[in-house]
Amino acid sequence: MAKKLSIERILHNQGFGARKLCRILVINEEVTVNGELCDDPDATFELENLHYTIKGEAWDYREKSYLMMHKPGNYECSHKTQHHPTIYSLLPHPLVERGVQCIGRLDEDTTGLILISDDGQFIHRMSSPKHKVPKVYEVTCKHAVSDEQIAHILKGVQLIDEDAPIAALACTKISDHVIHMTLAEGKYHQVKRMVAAISNRVEALKRIKIGRLELPQDLKLGEWRWLSEADLNALKAENQNQ
Repeated sequence: MAKKLSIERILHNQGFGARKLCRILVINEEVTVNGELCDDPDATFELENLHYTIKGEAWDYREKSYLMMHKPGNYECSHKTQHHPTIYSLLPHPLVERGVQCIGRLDEDTTGLILISDDGQFIHRMSSPKHKVPKVYEVTCKHAVSDEQIAHILKGVQLIDEDAPIAALACTKISDHVIHMTLAEGKYHQVKRMVAAISNRVEALKRIKIGRLELPQDLKLGEWRWLSEADLNALKAENQNQ
């Protein structure tokens, strides 16, 4: 039997505020459900394929939130920021109210693909070091990168405070100053430290891929979108292969 909830509880669960506030939204005729006005906060609806609007803004019911964002520079991946605005300020307030979290973090000056969710199990699977989900970074270096430096990164570089050399899973030269580096770890400033270890310096850093999920070319800096079913399946398939 399909699960049903009152519209008041649905709106509360979806991050639209305390139940009293959600009740008021409905009574004030600011909510439609599946295309029809709903003014009864106790009216119940099946959750599957549920569409609703709040003050004219369209939403779909989602038990869990799975998002991707093209993180811009000078934003922090934290709810409690120190020097820059938080990336959560780029999301609709109801999603923040639901408690969405970044899956791993990017430095404030790093741009690119980041995943966001309120599904604890999904966050753990994608971020746990034991699953070794590969991530690809586009690295713009200050100095031209030589073939010998690429070979060094692939063989392994010794970083301060690390017991053993760390190697990239892959490293490809795109141009004289740009490389694509694939890592399965998430150590502190890892890309920057690895590039420094080959006597170069990172001028710009962008994450372009997580597992099999690539940063869409049409997703602009600061924009976000829901992960599609195909996106989720690609991420889970990669995760299961680790």
